[in-house]
Amino acid sequence: MDSEIVYDFSPVFIIYKSGRIERLTGETIVQSSLTPHNGVVSKDVVYSPGDNLSVRIFLPEKAAKTGEKLPLLVYFHGGAFIIETPFSPTYHTFLTTAVSASDCIAVSVDYRRPPEHPIPIPYDDSWTSLKWVFTHIAGCGPENWLNKHADFSKVFLAGDSAGANITHHMTMRAAKEKLSPHLSGSGISGIILVHPYFWSKTPVDDKDTTDVTTRSRSETLWRIASPNSKDGVDDPFINVVQAESVDISGLGCRKVLVMVAELDLLVRQDWCYAAKLERSGWKGEVEVMETEGEKHVFHLKNPDTEKAHELVKKFASFIKGDM
Repeated sequence: MDSEIVYDFSPVFIIYKSGRIERLTGETIVQSSLTPHNGVVSKDVVYSPGDNLSVRIFLPEKAAKTGEKLPLLVYFHGGAFIIETPFSPTYHTFLTTAVSASDCIAVSVDYRRPPEHPIPIPYDDSWTSLKWVFTHIAGCGPENWLNKHADFSKVFLAGDSAGANITHHMTMRAAKEKLSPHLSGSGISGIILVHPYFWSKTPVDDKDTTDVTTRSRSETLWRIASPNSKDGVDDPFINVVQAESVDISGLGCRKVLVMVAELDLLVRQDWCYAAKLERSGWKGEVEVMETEGEKHVFHLKNPDTEKAHELVKKFASFIKGDM
């Protein structure tokens, strides 16, 4: 019988002894539409036919009419690597709002999720998506919206939670591997890390949580996502901040915005990431925006609040170059 529960993370997901996962949230799909929503149109395009993976592209309606070039945003969704998609109401709403505010074209990436597809598959899929995006740099890629509207001199990567973690690793990889033969550098102007998902076995500083239950729950989530990791939450994919062996001085962009939430479990990791980046020898500019009195990804759960609007405004100003 497929009824014995191994992990119960209700109301988010349940995993059974058989290995089956029941995702209780993030599975609803909003259809893309060429009818504008908040002044933005969208469509889905396959980037990896073999794995049946798509991106959702968002474009301001006015740009669709004029043909103007816009900054390009590549976005990786959160959800502990395990839940959510670019097609859910949560991320469709956020990307529509962010694109409208930022006046950019955005590519929201779908990647395969654990536990069916454990780490590092989400990273590999994300890299494949970035490579696909950069096939349009010369204006002759498979997707016309990107050929026509994407300004590849202004490319930004962003994500929240697990997606912010992916964003960091994609930017590190872009500094080491070429996204396109047309590039002399990484090709990435800046990144936005919204409440990034970094963790470690021990507290990152004396302000970090020491609650055993809380830390154990975080370790369990990572173990579900990365069952083959020998280092647990000290794996360099997740322990970016505390591990001395993880060198982030080669981050492949010129500026970074780290967004943190005061009541977020990850807040100390996120502040310490910014501090580590500043002292690493990296030559770029890093800024931290903290939202007081709010928890992890509050802006996705309550997008119509004043503080959520402030977050989007800062997100947009970074892309527009107002940082």
